[in-house]
Amino acid sequence: MNSSNQATLARIPFGQALSRNWGDWLFFNLTRFFAVLTLALLAGIIISLIHGSLPAIEKFGAAFLWTAEWNPPAERFGALIPIYGTLATSAVALVIAVPVSFGIALFLTELAPAWMRRPLGIAIELLAGVPSIVYGMWGLLVFAPLFADFQPVLTDALGWIPLIGTLFQGPPMGIGILSAGIILAVMIIPFIASVMRDVFEVTPAMLKESAYGVGATTWEVVWNVVLPYTKVGVVGGIMLGLGRALGETMAVTFLIGNLNAFNGVSLYMPGNSIASALANEFAEATSEMYTSALIELGLILFLITMVVLACSRLLLMKLATGEGGKS
Repeated sequence: MNSSNQATLARIPFGQALSRNWGDWLFFNLTRFFAVLTLALLAGIIISLIHGSLPAIEKFGAAFLWTAEWNPPAERFGALIPIYGTLATSAVALVIAVPVSFGIALFLTELAPAWMRRPLGIAIELLAGVPSIVYGMWGLLVFAPLFADFQPVLTDALGWIPLIGTLFQGPPMGIGILSAGIILAVMIIPFIASVMRDVFEVTPAMLKESAYGVGATTWEVVWNVVLPYTKVGVVGGIMLGLGRALGETMAVTFLIGNLNAFNGVSLYMPGNSIASALANEFAEATSEMYTSALIELGLILFLITMVVLACSRLLLMKLATGEGGKS
């Protein structure tokens, strides 16, 4: 400690210094308590899920993950269909939501008139406050009948493409994995767009003005200046939307069809997700094995979410490492 700091401390009265030290100690230990409490809650959730799913784990083993049969009366259970439905609907939602959210954020920060930015931004944020059951009812009663009429057009437009075309084959029922994914996209667009807009706005104006000054177009400024500067926040917003899509329950339950049968990879066919299976069947689980299989589904969903978050963290670390290498 240098002489100036010692002189400053010497001028602080003893009571004030003691109060300051007590406040620092209290603040440090209080924040540490909440951090430890969060970890304890997370550990408690994991332990309770593992304990509840032990009967199913012991009986079915790892085959539970790739078994498609779900037969409660015979106590034969497999998680393949719910896992496929969860991943497929989330993938459809991201494929639709990410470019739309990027376009919204780009328009609000770079192209929209000043008088339009605030009301339009508020309107997009309000979409995030709509309850998921409202999205589900609207999707089932309004969107699904209209989408059933549009499915033949979509099949004619995309059905001829190799590999991808098989995803758009099947009867036009209106409900199914694709319908659930589209509604999920509508639900997560406000989250991703809001985060993208906020991180785009923190880009220093001097960087953008310098790019415009050397003749760059709006797209070049966004692609070469704004996105490299805000890529960590953009990835974080996408992961936030993906987490919402993976765990969504009510809207998916209304639209996915809730069918525990594998009818191919077509997105038109009804299916099931982990969240919708838990919502529909947990109250009907009368046997210990049935309940344990459902709890194991919850454990799988928890692990999927944890893997997604871990991958996003590794991606952010890689981006940060790349920035260090460039500098």
